[in-house]
Amino acid sequence: MTHLSACTSVLVGKNASIDGSVMIARNDDTFSPLTPQRFYMHQPEKAGQILQSTQNRFQAPLPKNAVRYQATPNVEVNRVGLYEESGINAHNVAMSATESVYGNPAALAFDPLVVDGMAEDTMQTMVLPVITSARDGVKVLGDLIKKYGSPEGNGVLFADKDEAWYMEIVTGHHWVAQRVPDDAFVITANQVAIQSVAFDDSDNFMYSEGIQDFVTEHHLNPDQTGWNFRHIFGTSTEKDRHYNTPRVWYGQRYLMPDVVQSPTSAELPFIGHANRKISVADISYILGSHYNETDYDPLGNGPAELKTKFRPIAMNRTQNSHVLQLRNNVPEAQSAITWLSLGVPVFSPYVPFFANANDTDPSYANTPVHADQESAYWMYRKLSVLVESHYAEFVQDDRDYLTASLELFAKHVAKTDQVASKLAGDELTTYLTQQNYLIVSEMKARTTKLMNDLFEHGLELSKLTFNMDVNL
Repeated sequence: MTHLSACTSVLVGKNASIDGSVMIARNDDTFSPLTPQRFYMHQPEKAGQILQSTQNRFQAPLPKNAVRYQATPNVEVNRVGLYEESGINAHNVAMSATESVYGNPAALAFDPLVVDGMAEDTMQTMVLPVITSARDGVKVLGDLIKKYGSPEGNGVLFADKDEAWYMEIVTGHHWVAQRVPDDAFVITANQVAIQSVAFDDSDNFMYSEGIQDFVTEHHLNPDQTGWNFRHIFGTSTEKDRHYNTPRVWYGQRYLMPDVVQSPTSAELPFIGHANRKISVADISYILGSHYNETDYDPLGNGPAELKTKFRPIAMNRTQNSHVLQLRNNVPEAQSAITWLSLGVPVFSPYVPFFANANDTDPSYANTPVHADQESAYWMYRKLSVLVESHYAEFVQDDRDYLTASLELFAKHVAKTDQVASKLAGDELTTYLTQQNYLIVSEMKARTTKLMNDLFEHGLELSKLTFNMDVNL
């Protein structure tokens, strides 16, 4: 299977957020900036149909009792795989899969990866349609891993209105999941992250059958005391210290500015406590960041040798960036929102989509393989290329556009909530679907105007110019 290091994830407990929401978020990074995705509402499949991976020989019947759910699959399924990646289902359960993680050779030697097991490309499709809570998501996925095995290491995010869970599958059959404390946040980046595991605390930990005996039998615990999942199953290499840990360091630095840590530390905490309440804007800033205001910023003015020292969070090969929000301050039927950024999240807005909808605007649902003039995916890709091409001259215009978008979204969600609270059933679903269409239309108009303005400005920046007499 094609499975490369990618993605950065953020999870936030309900008491750590500014409005009591539970949030999970991730940059879905891939191996090429030319791997288009679409975003649509996946209606329930007929139970018993066979799901066949195009990336290995995994196949399994689709689950029973499936419900409607959001999905962001690849367009070229046969070439690069399905990968439905992220969304919220009709039970208001959110799932984002996956954060690539890597087990160490000592552990993999005794529980090797299963070549034709269930991988990231089919995981979301097998799990999200049927789960009724975040905890249930861990159980359902754990049972599937036990049955089919895993061909890769994966970190998986689950959330409902009460809980956020992070699950790490590190060998062919072994995994641990931890509930994010209500007053805490978690940031992970392609490295086994969970630390101490309390096996007698079923409220906050779940794990694969026999994992303690497995570790004991094969002498895998390197510590004098304790049971640290990261130490036992994870890696700590030079690559980790340049590719993975700096991203966690930057996100934690942003939310915990008073805590001094090294960007190459192998012991950055799994659980963090911010110095303030966390908002959707905070998460989107982290996922759209590139070591801003440090010497490591590839778009900044630091020393050349530092600007490319660490892999940034946002990249040109980010297929989509999303924040899945389960709110507790509005009626549950209107509470779930997917904030979706296409293009490079440095330059593109996080557009809010109410999850209780029955359709998606065609500009999101019908992305073509190659760039066009209609699809949202390619529109935001073009915006990203345009801004970066004259970064110094265009970045402030883009920042102003993003700031104005935040104001628009806040008003849009508040106005929608006000009307939605008086509706129910199909009438509510229809209204929220219409509101999703409305915000897409408004953002297309605003983004098109910005791109046209930048294009006109770019014409004046050409090096193929020459000052001459006004009469010539």
